[in-house]
Amino acid sequence: MEKERKKTGDTPFHTAAEAEVMTALGTTERGLSSAESSARLERYGPNDVSQIRQRPLLVQYLSHFKNLLVIILILAALVSIFAGELTSAVIIIVIVVASVTLDFFQEYKAGNAAELLRQKIITKAAVWRDGELQELPITVLVPGDIISLSAGDIIPADARILSSRDLFVNQSALTGEPFPVEKAPGVAAPGTPLAEAENYLFLGTSVVSGTATAAVTTTGSSTEFGHVAKSLVSRPPETEFERGLRQFSYLMSKIIFSLVIVVFFINAFFRHGLLDSLLFSIALAVGMTPELLPMILSLNLSKGAIAMSEKGAIVKHPESIQNFGSMDILCTDKTGTLTENQIALVHHLDTEGNDSETVLTYSYINSLFSTGLKSPLDDAVVRFRHFDISDCTKVDEIPFDFIRKRVSVVAARNDGAVIISKGAPEEILRICTGEERAGSIQPLNDEARQRIQRIYEEQSKQGFRTLAVCYRHLGATQAGFSADDEKEMVLIGLITFIDPPKESARESVQLLARSGIDLKILTGDNELVTRKTCELIGLPVKGVIRGAEIENLDNEGLARVVDGVTIFSRMTPVQKNRVMNALKHNGHVVGFMGDGINDAPSIREADVGISVENAVDIAKESADIILVRSDLRILNDGVLEGRKTFGNTMKYILMGTSSNFGNMFSVAGASLFLKFLPMLPIQILLNNLLYDFSESTIPTDNVDESYISTPKKWDMGFIQKFIVVFGPISSVFDFITFGILLLIFNANVALFQTSWFIESICTQTLVIFVIRTRTTPFWKSRSSRLLAASTLFIVLIACVLPFTPVGRLFGFVPPPLTFFAALAVLVAGYILIVEGVKIWFYRRYSGSSLPVKRTLP
Repeated sequence: MEKERKKTGDTPFHTAAEAEVMTALGTTERGLSSAESSARLERYGPNDVSQIRQRPLLVQYLSHFKNLLVIILILAALVSIFAGELTSAVIIIVIVVASVTLDFFQEYKAGNAAELLRQKIITKAAVWRDGELQELPITVLVPGDIISLSAGDIIPADARILSSRDLFVNQSALTGEPFPVEKAPGVAAPGTPLAEAENYLFLGTSVVSGTATAAVTTTGSSTEFGHVAKSLVSRPPETEFERGLRQFSYLMSKIIFSLVIVVFFINAFFRHGLLDSLLFSIALAVGMTPELLPMILSLNLSKGAIAMSEKGAIVKHPESIQNFGSMDILCTDKTGTLTENQIALVHHLDTEGNDSETVLTYSYINSLFSTGLKSPLDDAVVRFRHFDISDCTKVDEIPFDFIRKRVSVVAARNDGAVIISKGAPEEILRICTGEERAGSIQPLNDEARQRIQRIYEEQSKQGFRTLAVCYRHLGATQAGFSADDEKEMVLIGLITFIDPPKESARESVQLLARSGIDLKILTGDNELVTRKTCELIGLPVKGVIRGAEIENLDNEGLARVVDGVTIFSRMTPVQKNRVMNALKHNGHVVGFMGDGINDAPSIREADVGISVENAVDIAKESADIILVRSDLRILNDGVLEGRKTFGNTMKYILMGTSSNFGNMFSVAGASLFLKFLPMLPIQILLNNLLYDFSESTIPTDNVDESYISTPKKWDMGFIQKFIVVFGPISSVFDFITFGILLLIFNANVALFQTSWFIESICTQTLVIFVIRTRTTPFWKSRSSRLLAASTLFIVLIACVLPFTPVGRLFGFVPPPLTFFAALAVLVAGYILIVEGVKIWFYRRYSGSSLPVKRTLP
């Protein structure tokens, strides 16, 4: 099958004649029928490279046993079997399987939710089916499909070009080439490497300019991109978000294992046997490690992604929600993001500022014949008025690019050929030596340039986007025009457009400002138009810098000025990336929102990339989050969802680390004076399982205003301070419990272990009602019903379990009823003291990290 899809007979597709290719693929220029495409889809499978990374459910389930602590527990169960402790071994295995199954189930459910969201943003392609051009998901493409491509499209499969016009393709995703390459139909010479074939297109690359029709030759994992994907490890590269979690878990594990080793040696050499001490220490390690963190995060992120989907934003990468909540600077393009992108032509001015039909005619010819990077400005010109140009034929085109910032067409008329250029005024003036004025061509001297500059600035101050138009008569036509022919041009005038801001832009700017997010505009437009847009949407302008000025700054110099600038005008994609890297170097979490081809690199470079539903394919493919409604208020909703996710994640981390470390200190201290283990290994494991169950509902909890009012970042120093302050409080109450049990209740071993088990569960779980808020007293903030129910349910189980036959399997005995009275006093005292310390703690420590500078590339 693979050979058939790579060659026509013994000849590779790119070196075979077009007729041979079409015959081998069994297709025509009008494409396949629906019946034939369905049959081929069954034969070749979906056009989805990600299919090669899917694993069977059993393999996914078993992978959860790769956790180091789970492996240690299984080894502990085996040791128990050899030592004759069958009951302990069975209980350990049951608890391990239950914990792993819970983790797998939650991850599987979150994965299904993410997959449903992913299906909403599947890229579509223009495909000829049943003789008609249709928009279809790229996953249903098959060899033999005929596809139509234009600027901004992602190439959906490997394909042989049948026809093209001014086609330039960015292949950097596959080959690493930084510049677009030109593609055209034809037959490659025998022996030409496929990667160098000018007549061949590759899945995952993108069309920069021009149009093309191509025949799909290979799909899915058989494509060149699929071959590369197969050679990669199954796990994608580690993200910064994942790296931070790994470092946190590693730090916690190091501290925990260090303390557990101390506990093991104290118990083994001074009080208890090696086996009991080993099992106790292993169980303690499991109980003290925040092993539920991945599941809590998965639940948090999937819940946030679903919530954002309901509000009109599709989250492609759930982990980006965390970055969204931490974002403190949002960089955005202007056109199509802050503005409606419903552009209308306003004026067509000559070089003296008067409306001119000649300027409009030349603009119309240029816009109508432009087939490269189609712009809403071209559509506005063509819509404004229809001209009969039947005597005019297109000869050639020099497509727009983001360096020249202009597009030129060569047209043949009865009076000869003419090259017409339209683009940014400063770039058009650069190639002009004359101006058409009062019906004659005059030199473009300094006085004329100043006059035109004044007209340009007047239009810009009114909020009109302005382009300049020029031409040059060529006489006889020729072939093979290039940017070198854009010289000695005659300026004919200016055309101006209006692009009103989106209705939601002003309110969105206010909401983002109240949320502590600084908005910066990175645009290819000029600063005067952008200032007007900022005025209309209520965005204060702190400073302005142009792309040309950025070119004169090194990275360190740019980093010193970017924080004080609101408008970055006349920017190229490379300059936009430099600005964002400078902001990240200054310690900011940076988002970028855009919709065009030139925005794609910046969307990819940002900590969180945002695009809009009507963006070009490459922009949407690069984005982490896609807004599916034309309402910028969704941005603020997304930020708040991100902060809710962060807040609930921090609740788990702070609750788990502080109470767990408190318990560890308690165990270490108790081991020095007790002649028995303060809690059996199986009791510790049961404690851990019940505690995990109560915490699994944290993602459903409500979040106080203090969590979402400002951006929050991971701060290891703050977490360590929290542990140092709140951990000992838990230990103090544990030691009080030990004293009451030994001195008042004269507790034997079983009663001591049972009572501390109950006290430990009650304090560990109920403290969530205090820790879930920052400065608000816990009685003034209402938790989610599910969190309250799961917490109280686990407390009830812990109190009732010793009175049941199941409790005896774990070594529990019924405590006296007077113990529960003492327990109520202990728990109430613990919660009230933690509440008081919490208020003091948050007043002293903000809980947000200082900006940490990153290395500039």
